[in-house]
Amino acid sequence: MTDTRRRVKVYTLNEDRQWDDRGTGHVSSGYVERLKGMSLLVRAESDGSLLLESKINPNTAYQKQQDTLIVWSEAENYDLALSFQEKAGCDEIWEKICQVQGKDPSVDITQDLVDESEEERFDDMSSPGLELPSCELSRLEEIAELVASSLPSPLRREKLALALENEGYIKKLLELFHVCEDLENIEGLHHLYEIIKGIFLLNRTALFEVMFSEECIMDVIGCLEYDPALSQPRKHREFLTKTAKFKEVIPISDPELKQKIHQTYRVQYIQDMVLPTPSVFEENMLSTLHSFIFFNKVEIVGMLQEDEKFLTDLFAQLTDEATDEEKRQELVNFLKEFCAFSQTLQPQNRDAFFKTLSNMGILPALEVILGMDDTQVRSAATDIFSYLVEYNPSMVREFVMQEAQQNDDDILLINLIIEHMICDTDPELGGAVQLMGLLRTLVDPENMLATANKTEKTEFLGFFYKHCMHVLTAPLLANTTEDKPSKDDFQTAQLLALVLELLTFCVEHHTYHIKNYIINKDILRRVLVLMASKHAFLALCALRFKRKIIGLKDEFYNRYIMKSFLFEPVVKAFLNNGSRYNLMNSAIIEMFEFIRVEDIKSLTAHVIENYWKALEDVDYVQTFKGLKLRFEQQRERQDNPKLDSMRSILRNHRYRRDARTLEDEEEMWFNTDEDDMEDGDTVVSPSDKTKNDDDIMDPISKFMERKKLKESEEKEVLLKTNLSGRQSPSFKLSLSSGTKTNLTSQSSANLPGSPGSPGSPGSPGSPGSVPKSTSQTAAITTKGGLVGLVDYPDDDEDDDEDEDKEDTLPLSKKAKFES
Repeated sequence: MTDTRRRVKVYTLNEDRQWDDRGTGHVSSGYVERLKGMSLLVRAESDGSLLLESKINPNTAYQKQQDTLIVWSEAENYDLALSFQEKAGCDEIWEKICQVQGKDPSVDITQDLVDESEEERFDDMSSPGLELPSCELSRLEEIAELVASSLPSPLRREKLALALENEGYIKKLLELFHVCEDLENIEGLHHLYEIIKGIFLLNRTALFEVMFSEECIMDVIGCLEYDPALSQPRKHREFLTKTAKFKEVIPISDPELKQKIHQTYRVQYIQDMVLPTPSVFEENMLSTLHSFIFFNKVEIVGMLQEDEKFLTDLFAQLTDEATDEEKRQELVNFLKEFCAFSQTLQPQNRDAFFKTLSNMGILPALEVILGMDDTQVRSAATDIFSYLVEYNPSMVREFVMQEAQQNDDDILLINLIIEHMICDTDPELGGAVQLMGLLRTLVDPENMLATANKTEKTEFLGFFYKHCMHVLTAPLLANTTEDKPSKDDFQTAQLLALVLELLTFCVEHHTYHIKNYIINKDILRRVLVLMASKHAFLALCALRFKRKIIGLKDEFYNRYIMKSFLFEPVVKAFLNNGSRYNLMNSAIIEMFEFIRVEDIKSLTAHVIENYWKALEDVDYVQTFKGLKLRFEQQRERQDNPKLDSMRSILRNHRYRRDARTLEDEEEMWFNTDEDDMEDGDTVVSPSDKTKNDDDIMDPISKFMERKKLKESEEKEVLLKTNLSGRQSPSFKLSLSSGTKTNLTSQSSANLPGSPGSPGSPGSPGSPGSVPKSTSQTAAITTKGGLVGLVDYPDDDEDDDEDEDKEDTLPLSKKAKFES
C-alpha cells in the first residue's frame, strides 16, 4: 500500500515567476555520497525516476507554509517547492531539515533571509532601505521586475512596502496608468497590472488604505482590468459605475458611513471578481485583505446601530401598511444583510446588536412581514427570524407568550412560521426544512432557562401545546381520517415526514404535555395510518414515532396502545412486506425484540394474545417465539403465586449460599448411586430432613395437575375486524396444541416418573446431554436447607450460565417424587 504521507508534488519557479509542476512522487531523506551530505530525494511514482536530488545546505533558508508546503531557493532565480499530500509527511521532512540545520522544528523559516548571496545579504542589512526606480513610463518594466523579485523574500518584501509607503509611489503609478490609457500603451498597462497585483501580495494594511481610498480605488480597479493573459481587458469600472446601483432604502445622513459602505462593496468586489484566484502559494499573502473587509463590516454595523433615527425609520416603514411592496422588499433585504453583517461581530458586540433590534421591535415587524403574500419578502423575513432564533431562542419564546395574551392563535408569530412550513410550495420543501429546524430549536428544553421565580420550560410548553400544536398536527389529522392516507403524493409525504420528525422529538424531550396530547387526540392511531403509505420513508417515520413511544416504557402509553389495538397496523405492514429483507422488516422486528428484551409484560401479553396466530410462522428470527415464551412465563407466575414467591426465595438464597456447604452437598449427592435410589426418593441434606415436605410438595402437585388440565384444553381468541372501533384486531388467533410453547408441550412428557421422561430408568437421555428446551422440566434439588423447584423457563434471563450449571442437577440424577 502506498505511503501517502510522503507523497509530494515538485514545483519550480519559472522565469515568469509562475510555479511549474515537475511531477508527483515520494520524498525521502538520506545521506548521498556524491553530494557529501544529507539530501532530499523525490522519485516519480510512475516510473521511479529521480525527480529531485537536493542537498540540505546548512545555510539555505527553508520555509514551511500552510502545514503542507516547503519552499526554498537553491540558486539565483531557481526556487523549489514540495507540496505534501498530508501534513504528517510535511512535518516529518521538516524535522529532518531542521535537524541538519540545528533549528527548532517549531519555526516556519530556518533562516532570516531567503535566496540572497552573502554579499547581497550584507548589503541589505547595512542599507537603510530599498531604492525604487523613478516612476516613469520607460521604467515600468524595471519596476515590475523589482516587485516580482522581491515577493519570495520576506526581507525584500518588507523593504519594498516601506519604500512604496514613504515615497507616495502608488499615486505616481496611478498617474502613469492614466497616461498609458490615454496613449493606449497596452504594454505599459500590462506592466502596471503586474505591479499592482504584486503590491496586493505584499499584504500591508498601510498600502491598502492608500489603494482603497476614494481617490485611488477606481484607478486600482482599472489597472487590474489589463491582465496580460486576456486578449481583451475587463470592464470592471463600467460595471461598478453604471450597472451596480447603491440603494439607500433609508437615507443615510452620515457621510463617513456612506463612504465606508461604498469602499467595502468595492473591496469585496476586488477580492471576489477582480483579483485572480490566488495560488496555493499566494493565499497567505492576501490575509490582510480579508481582515480589511472584516473590520470594515464591523465598523458599518456599529455606526448603523448607533444611528437611532435610521433604525426607527427602518422599522416604521417596514410595518407601515402604506409602504409599497417593492419598497418593503428592499427594506427587508437590507435588514437581512444587516443581520448577516452582524455575524462578524464579537459575542459581546453581537449581544448589543440584537438587543438594539429587539428594542426597536424587530419581532412585531417580522410578524407583519410574514403575514404578507409576497414570497420573496417572506423568505427574507424567515432568514432574519433564523438569525434571531439561533442567537437567543428565549427572547423569541418570551415575545410569543406575551403576544398570546392579546392576539388570536391564527396571527401568533410561531403559528405563522408553522403555516409557512405547511404551505411551502417548493417541491423539495427547502423552506419547510429550515422552518422545522427553527421550531425544533424553540421547543427544545435543553436551551430553556430556569430561574428562581419561573421555569421557562413549563410556561412555554404549556403555551405551545395549548395554542400551537393543533396547527402543527392539522395536515396529519386531515390526511389520516380513513384506513390509508387520503393524499399520498411525494410532496405531502415529505411534509408529513417533517411533522412526524418534530413530533418524535417532542415525545423524546417533553413529558406529560406530549403524552396528554397523544392520548387525548388519539394521535398515534392517526400516525399509524401512514404505515399504509406507498412511500417507504413516510411509513418508517410513523414506525419510528411509535418505537420512540414504546422505548419510554410508560404504562400510560402502553395501556393506550393496548386499548386501541395499535399493533395491528404494524403487524399488517410486517405481513404485507412479506419475506423481503429491508429496512421496514428490520425496524419492525427490532421493535418487538425491544419489547422482549426489556420484558414489557403488558405489551408482551397483548401481542401474543392478539397476534400470535399471524406471527407464529416467522422462524428466521427467534423474536416472536421468545415473546411467546415470555408470555407463558408470565402466565405461570400469575397462576402460581406461591411458586413464584418460592422461586424468588430460592434465587435470593442461592446467592447467599456458603461455598463450602455447596461442595459438601455436591460430594454427598455424587456419592449416591442412582441405582440405589428408588422412584420417589429425594436426596436432601441433613438440615432438610427437619423440613415439612408436605408443605412444599403441596403446591407442586397442584401445579402439575393444573398443567395437565391446561394441555387438554384449547383456547381460541376470535378478534373483531373493526380497527376504527378499536375493540379488537382482525386476526383470528388460536392457542391450540400446535401453537403451545415448549413449556406446555413438555409438562406431561417430562413429568417425573413417566415412561418417556429423561429421568426415568428407560429414558434414552444420558447425563450431561440435555437439550436446552428440557430446562423447563420440574425437579427437586437441595438449596441451603430448602427443597423446591428449580430451572424455571426465565432462569436463562435471570441467572448467568455458570450458576445454572452449578445449581441445576443433571437430568439422569434428578430426584423423582410421587404425585
